[in-house]
Amino acid sequence: MSRRTRVPELPMPLREQGIPKHRAAYEALRNAILEGRLQRGGRLPSTRDLAQQLGVARGTVVAAFEQLAAEGYIVGRQGSGTFVSRDLPEAWLEVKSPGTKRLARPRAPHLSRWAAGLDGSSNPFRRSGALRPFVAHLPALDVFPHDLWSRMVARAARRAVGTRLADIDIRGVRALREAIAEHLRVARGVSCSAEHVIVTPSVQQALDITARLVLNPGDRAWMEDPGYVGVRPLLECLGAELIPLPIDHGGLDVAAGIERAPDARFAYVTPAHQAPLGVTLSIDRRLALLDWAAAHDAWIFEDDYDSEFRYEGRPLAALQGLDGAGVVIHAGSFSKTMSPALRLAYVIVPDALLDRFITAKSVLDRFTPPLVQAALAEFMGEGHFVSHLRRMRELYAERRAALLEAIASELGGAVEVIGSNAGLDLCMWLPPGVDDRAAVDALAAHSVVATPLSSLAMRPLPRGGLLLGFAAFKPARLRAAVAAMGAALAPLLRARGRA
Repeated sequence: MSRRTRVPELPMPLREQGIPKHRAAYEALRNAILEGRLQRGGRLPSTRDLAQQLGVARGTVVAAFEQLAAEGYIVGRQGSGTFVSRDLPEAWLEVKSPGTKRLARPRAPHLSRWAAGLDGSSNPFRRSGALRPFVAHLPALDVFPHDLWSRMVARAARRAVGTRLADIDIRGVRALREAIAEHLRVARGVSCSAEHVIVTPSVQQALDITARLVLNPGDRAWMEDPGYVGVRPLLECLGAELIPLPIDHGGLDVAAGIERAPDARFAYVTPAHQAPLGVTLSIDRRLALLDWAAAHDAWIFEDDYDSEFRYEGRPLAALQGLDGAGVVIHAGSFSKTMSPALRLAYVIVPDALLDRFITAKSVLDRFTPPLVQAALAEFMGEGHFVSHLRRMRELYAERRAALLEAIASELGGAVEVIGSNAGLDLCMWLPPGVDDRAAVDALAAHSVVATPLSSLAMRPLPRGGLLLGFAAFKPARLRAAVAAMGAALAPLLRARGRA
């Protein structure tokens, strides 16, 4: 007769009220396995022998074994018996410390050339956790109409029943596209209908889709220099050859683009308020840009990111409104006019690209979530959006004036301010010889944030400068930040004076 396998003493709460015997047997065996009293890989007694050892019916042990096997604690081997698993489920469920390896990974994973150049420091949209002056491109989050917006979202959620949640148009909610088209016709001089409006989560996605549609690897693309931080890595990812073009008082130097790369297939521009220098593309250059694109079968992407906020005169009409050849893709964002948390933008696509753009969006992300779109459609339809823009223009004009007055008071003629007549931020040229990256480091020591203009340029700039956002901060905080900036920059200005 073979020797029977025995288990260690198993405390089983069989007599406690409300605990089924099979559950008690399961918990006793599981605890013995986890505590190591039943070793991994060890053989268990037969259900009949274990029932005799525990003084319970065999069916009780069978039920416990079935549960343990289902959860991966034990494994049966035909003709050999039942054994404790060598790999317990807890090994997969427990939270690992950051230094613990869960799965072996290759030391040098295969990556594309573009991906190999990416790391945390190269993220163009990285921001510190704290919201400190002078973070750029942010609206006034402190005066966002939270109560009104909450009511709009709740109303949209109540109405989003039945087929409304299933009947999704890739282009976006029809009511929102109609509201956007109407607003752009009136406020920006854009020529479009709701059929040409596509709602996206960001201008960045609109740019991505457009570039995928019109650029092949090796094609040349005009880019403003300095320019918007998100454009360069995106176009480089698609294999485009970037042609940096200078910016002067009239905006993008179109003549330089025609001279250097007349065969380019694409141009990215911010004509209403150039990012970051804030100048406006002159009318003669607008016409020259449109003529070039039409003659060379090229496309123009117009990023109209913060043109709604102009403090001297009316907002200028969009470049798209002058386009008679259908070569301009016009995009804008509610992240700048309302809040980045909405993650809603729009793009006006000309007829020649429209069907392919819709198909491309469906391939990349299917559609933009509709619930917030429905709320924004009502917000615009009831006139709240126009009222919000009016309030923000007044508020930003006050904050802009506070910043300009503080700079004049603290820094006087040592710096030169440009691009302050529109938008959410302005630029400040530093004296020749003052390194803007060193200036940013000095500001950080005084809890002030700024963007060095050299970090936004592909080629060396004639002098350093800082991009300063003002829209998100109250006047008193802006004045305090400028005072701190004056103290931070003083040693650099003195050193420059001695040089």
